[in-house]
Amino acid sequence: MVAVKAADVDAFVARPDPARRVVLVFGPDAGLVGERVRTLLAASVDDMNGRRAVWVKAGSRNIAPAVEALLGDPLFAASPTCRVVIEAGDLRRNAPLSVVCERAKNAAALPCYADTERDRARLIDEEMRASGLSLVADARAALIPLLGGDRAASRSEIQKLALYARGRSKVDVEDVAAVVSDASALAIEDIVDAAFAGRPSELEIQFGKARTAGTSAGSILFNAQRQLAQLHKWRMAIEQGRAFSLDMVQPPMPFRRRPLVEAALKAWSAARLANAMADLADAVLQSRRNPALADTIAERALLAIAASGRRSAA
Repeated sequence: MVAVKAADVDAFVARPDPARRVVLVFGPDAGLVGERVRTLLAASVDDMNGRRAVWVKAGSRNIAPAVEALLGDPLFAASPTCRVVIEAGDLRRNAPLSVVCERAKNAAALPCYADTERDRARLIDEEMRASGLSLVADARAALIPLLGGDRAASRSEIQKLALYARGRSKVDVEDVAAVVSDASALAIEDIVDAAFAGRPSELEIQFGKARTAGTSAGSILFNAQRQLAQLHKWRMAIEQGRAFSLDMVQPPMPFRRRPLVEAALKAWSAARLANAMADLADAVLQSRRNPALADTIAERALLAIAASGRRSAA
């Protein structure tokens, strides 16, 4: 079987193996699929040397028999200047097309899954370097969980941020909040705010929207942990009698979030927030051990927090 390992896909796309005459690019991240297809096509065409490429978009019809016949055709084998790049969606594991391409010695199957946190960080650094910008550490940490689900959408958000900061050398948290967080369709903070304010029904609605938009469970849980850490810090200040107001928070909190955050600070004690930290950490661990159940694990963990917050508010 000649399937390219996920870790080696980027290396293959950067320098395609000339022996792999048919390349299948598939997966749930449509933006990443399209990006890799375009890169492969550009690398496979050269007018000076007569190299050509054929771009095929796989639809509902089963083209596996035709691809298998092509791979075994002596005339195709005798034409090393032509490559066939097949663009497909999220194929099931035993889909005939992927099986054919994985088994053939002169083909390759390139899976395109949603970007991991490391992938998103690398994408951010790549786009920032291209724009001559750098991000302060807090801005980078704030931006990473707002991306994911679709490579093209993530790249667009980063480029929009770079355009906003044009003329400066650094991008800070305020820039991320102004350009990406408020404008992003992901709106992970709405999920987290609903959870800690004790609003399970609202949480379910927002969680459904996020999943439809392609937001990963890891991003949601990461943001939940960050918000929980902030709530614990603020609640500790309140319980210790130190001066605290949401007006003091930097970057400034959007007004639409304040009612829910205020409700969370009233409903939770510092001790109970510390217990919630342990529960969320366990959910993160379980989601990493069981990636196929990550969405269910994340939703159940946040619903448990919402139920606890509602009981406290009552």
